[in-house]
Amino acid sequence: MSPVVIRKKTKFSPDSSRVIARFLYLGDERSADIIRLVLAMSEKEVDTARSQLLRGYSRRHRSISKIFERHCEKLALILKNIDVYKEDFSLAQKTLIGSYFTMEYSIESAAFFNPSMVEHPDQSEIGLGEKRVILSFRATGEGHVSSIVFRAGILDKNNNLNIEPVGKMLAEADKIIYNIYNKKSFQEKLNRMQEHLNIISPSITVDIAEMHDHRNIIPPAIIGMPTEKHFHRKIISSAFILDKLEDNFTYTELTKDLELAIKDPDITEEQCKIINLMLLMASENYEIRFSIDSAISERVIFPISASEEGGIEDARFVKFTDDHGEVTYYATYTAYDGMRILPKLMSTKDFYNFNISSLNGEVAQNKGMALFPRKINGKYAMLCRVDGVNNYVAYSDNINIWREAKIIQKPKYPMEFVQIGNAGSPIETEDGWLILTHSVGPMREYSLGASLYELDNPEIEIGRLNKPLMTPDESEREGYVPNVIYSCGSMVHNEDLIIPYAMADHSSTYATVNLRELLDVLKTSK
Repeated sequence: MSPVVIRKKTKFSPDSSRVIARFLYLGDERSADIIRLVLAMSEKEVDTARSQLLRGYSRRHRSISKIFERHCEKLALILKNIDVYKEDFSLAQKTLIGSYFTMEYSIESAAFFNPSMVEHPDQSEIGLGEKRVILSFRATGEGHVSSIVFRAGILDKNNNLNIEPVGKMLAEADKIIYNIYNKKSFQEKLNRMQEHLNIISPSITVDIAEMHDHRNIIPPAIIGMPTEKHFHRKIISSAFILDKLEDNFTYTELTKDLELAIKDPDITEEQCKIINLMLLMASENYEIRFSIDSAISERVIFPISASEEGGIEDARFVKFTDDHGEVTYYATYTAYDGMRILPKLMSTKDFYNFNISSLNGEVAQNKGMALFPRKINGKYAMLCRVDGVNNYVAYSDNINIWREAKIIQKPKYPMEFVQIGNAGSPIETEDGWLILTHSVGPMREYSLGASLYELDNPEIEIGRLNKPLMTPDESEREGYVPNVIYSCGSMVHNEDLIIPYAMADHSSTYATVNLRELLDVLKTSK
């Protein structure tokens, strides 16, 4: 007998009115022309234009004038090189200049999907049988660029979800802080990255002007840098930069030396190429911080590093408890640069401050990695799909490095003959690890399934549904990608499994299943 699935009426749909103010790069020459025109305006003309601008946009964005100022600062190299440059141009001029290099981006105009759900770190002021939760979503806008956004709500004693009011003043992180790097380690990773690029894509194109577009993917230090096109099949020396740095150096120190190198009239094409690659690599690991006065529904994690240029996809959040009882929220996600994917890891304790780092090793090569909520036998454990078809489990002493994996699940039943993967992090129950899966069958229909694995050895399967737990119904079938339901992480509350899921890669909802009923069925299914 199949477990009873109760679909809830709550829907999360795209909302084109939710916009952020993004940096708009127009190329060095065109930018210089615009700046000259603004600087040629009289003081009165500048004040009038700025007043009209703020009157129209201050109600749509928090601290829009500060955003304009930051965007003006990104043009520092261009400003210094134009013939009318002066050190003391006014705040009003800075604001107006910045506005010409700003655009609104509707973050969820196309889709609002692939949710995960975790317990909120703040459980104060809730009633008996209630739990405050956080849902993450993949929001997709113009150009199919994806970001991570959130909603908060309270599950009541009947597992009805009451969503908190959604804020309208969206904002990206206030601060981006890059890591401190060890020179030897940085050099080794740089060499490995060159080797990887030569093997995977020997004709890879890295066009600075194109990459530094309105999404502001590449750090601002390289605006004004020469554009270079191709990497060749050899390791290019980086000694001309790294020899000047201390054994441990900051991102700021690195970019300062790179700026000086860029200005050298004798710089070679090969040196431009290695500068390009060093910036790409250095920008992968960073921290972001949101304003304490922002609602969680207003925080947008938008692509920052070069590997994320095409979007941040399918974050699988999990509440992780370490050996000392300390809680950290982790999320594995897929970074997409428009051609390649890269698994990455995000961590936070409060959903204001996030640390982002790359996942490395032979196992970290495909989509759909999902971290277990605690260590197993002293090691971190991760679900993964190394070959894109089967489910694997991997173990590591280092949460960022994954070298070996063991296959635990292959397509077996008709609904999963194309492929099988996880639908979020495993859930610990008294009977074993409950793992929700997504399966792809005929007509590329995505369904959700469930399996149960031993707690001390998640390589041993206890049971597995031979039919889907859920398939798209008639109301869920139509959308951007037909016949797909998909989840990135569920949780248990009041003896029910709460499953948030996306419908047809367009919108989202959630369903509940009695946990005991599901576990009993799994224990008798093999």
